[in-house]
Amino acid sequence: MNAMPSPPAPLPPGEGSESLIQLRAVTKTYGQGPAEFQALRGVDLRIEPGEFVAVMGPSGSGKSTAMNILGCLDNPTSGAYVFRGLHVEQLSRNQRALLRRYYLGFVFQGFNLLARTTALENVELPLLYRGEPRAARHARAREALDAVGLRQWEKHTPAELSGGQQQRVAIARAIVTHPTILLADEPTGNLDTQRSHEIMDLLVALNRDRGITVLMVTHEPDMARYAKRIIHFLDGRVDADHRNGEKH
Repeated sequence: MNAMPSPPAPLPPGEGSESLIQLRAVTKTYGQGPAEFQALRGVDLRIEPGEFVAVMGPSGSGKSTAMNILGCLDNPTSGAYVFRGLHVEQLSRNQRALLRRYYLGFVFQGFNLLARTTALENVELPLLYRGEPRAARHARAREALDAVGLRQWEKHTPAELSGGQQQRVAIARAIVTHPTILLADEPTGNLDTQRSHEIMDLLVALNRDRGITVLMVTHEPDMARYAKRIIHFLDGRVDADHRNGEKH
């Protein structure tokens, strides 16, 4: 695995070492003048290694914007995003792409699979972008499909798979790189109740058995109950942050 990009400036001793992720006074503003909209209004947040966190809140609350920043898909307007002591907001576009490629995995509501390629080929894609040899890609993709219970479906295209199976392929694609963090955006939003619970059981197992930190956006309280911690956003701020089962 390639080394993580070096920070552009030295960090104070020990900064960020106690948490996997920190957001400090993060703001995000879109537009200018009369069209200006402040999506985040000074968000402070810590995520520890191995946590399973559900992120909730109404539309426009800022949760998706915060997840985009955590996923290195957007930069804050002000404030700091610290990942393992590295100030992500100071990185170049290419450096953020490297961080995504080697440390983050993504699962989306719409699966985002390539329609005309097999499950195996879909799972291989992140490794292809890394330039890994064909034999190594195949072996790791089969391992990932096996981890989600779909090894026997590797030659099937998305059209030949159920919605739940397609989401499993998407999860296999997300974990094939052995990411530190899995960011899941409404991963059960297009599934029926039974398949939703199956996908949540899978995410719990990946978090428990592989130590992958999971950050999941969801509107569904039933799905949020699988997480160890729930963070609620409202009006661009963290409105509540509690361990699952605690009163708040």
